[in-house]
Amino acid sequence: MDTTLRDGEQTSGVSFSAAEKLTIAQLLIEELNIDRIEIASARVSDGEFQGVKGIMAWANKQNYTDRIEVLTFVDGGLSIEWMKKTGAKVQNLLTKGSLNHLTHQLKKTPQEHFDEIAAAIALAQENNISTNVYLEDWSNGMRNSPEYVFQYLDFLTQQPVKRILLPDTLGVLIPSETLEFISKITTRYPSIHFDFHAHNDYDLSIANVMEAIKAGIHGLHVTVNGMGERAGNAPLESAVAVINDFFPEIAIGVKESSLYSVSKLVETFTGYRIPANKPIVGDNVFTQTAGIHADGDNKNNLYFNDLLPERFGRKRKYALGKTSGKANIEKNLQELGLQLNPEDLKLVTQRIIELGDKKETVTKEDLPYIISDVLDSQTYQEKIIVESYILSHAKGMRPSTTLSLKIDGEVIEEHAQGDGQFDAFMNALTKIYKSKNLELPHLIDYAVRIPPGSSSDALCETIITWLNNGKEFKTRGLDSDQTVAAIIATQKMLNVIP
Repeated sequence: MDTTLRDGEQTSGVSFSAAEKLTIAQLLIEELNIDRIEIASARVSDGEFQGVKGIMAWANKQNYTDRIEVLTFVDGGLSIEWMKKTGAKVQNLLTKGSLNHLTHQLKKTPQEHFDEIAAAIALAQENNISTNVYLEDWSNGMRNSPEYVFQYLDFLTQQPVKRILLPDTLGVLIPSETLEFISKITTRYPSIHFDFHAHNDYDLSIANVMEAIKAGIHGLHVTVNGMGERAGNAPLESAVAVINDFFPEIAIGVKESSLYSVSKLVETFTGYRIPANKPIVGDNVFTQTAGIHADGDNKNNLYFNDLLPERFGRKRKYALGKTSGKANIEKNLQELGLQLNPEDLKLVTQRIIELGDKKETVTKEDLPYIISDVLDSQTYQEKIIVESYILSHAKGMRPSTTLSLKIDGEVIEEHAQGDGQFDAFMNALTKIYKSKNLELPHLIDYAVRIPPGSSSDALCETIITWLNNGKEFKTRGLDSDQTVAAIIATQKMLNVIP
């Protein structure tokens, strides 16, 4: 049972619109084939009311009515009236699963609470609404007042209830407790359907899900991306992978290949970013960074495990950066349909390592620019070197550059201002050349481009067209900083001209 639209919406700062709720509900059932979804809490707001009404109108047409559930309260029938107006037909009744909550929050005796629950279930039945029951704080109830929990379950199993829902409300269970507590319950009540609802406060939700399955649990509550209050709930995507890989005797109908696309849509709707290293759906989890791993994959897939990215509608990537080896680069070149001889591949690898020291990763789309830059650099010998420079640009002041240039072993330094940082650099360079009675080519075109789909940290390729003695020629510079890329292109120019 997915509760992204109810418990997941309790993530701090997250609120779905009615249209977003309907879209997610449709994807969960029709795209992912989730068995049941919990979509709202009764009586929360008018927006919640409209959202449930819209989902139920769609569900009734598609014959999904029994798969849509709403959290309700023991409130003298107010929740039932709310459900009747929305068309919802399954209530998940919130009750007290620990004596501590019952005594200090409701200030009632067990019998008083049971009588009210019986009345709420009977009223639902009269209105053709089926009932599942939550035992709020059940995990602490099993720790601190197990006699109350079993007294309550003895009562509840005699009621017309479809499922009993066992939540680790505060996320306090450790796996051994989950196995022990649920085993006791499933053994004592073998004919009753029990669900387990894990929270992730200690990062143990999936471990607890696994132990719940071993203990004979019949249903699991999950959320897309593990959304939920505090540290969130058991993540749907991880639970599905774990069941499919470690409990093959259990057949579930969830469509693995759609998990990633639904995850990304929920991320977009909520603005709640998925950590890059989050299992199954994180941006980096199918990216090999170390060159040795790419090499191993080339040699009989040595670094593959059962979590193949294709299962989840994804592809394996090989990151390019300072830890890259030739194998990583070859994998990316294969995808681009490019091939380099061993000598050029070695030079490209070295260049990527240098860039990786400045920029965390280099993308596959950067590769053609890097290859062009490396191969271009082999066509001349460096006699003139930009030793160092200081670029300054402050609001209200003209940009300036201090440049140190080595010409045939002699280092010359100049300072100049300009209309921009590169203009100031060129003015300083012009001063140096005049001091040596040398002329610079004319800059006649300046173009900057980044790989398609890149962002502000992308590598920039700066292409400058020069005019020298009536002939045009181009030089390229590559760096994550646009001005630095232009300076690199200019240094190449200085070494190309006679």
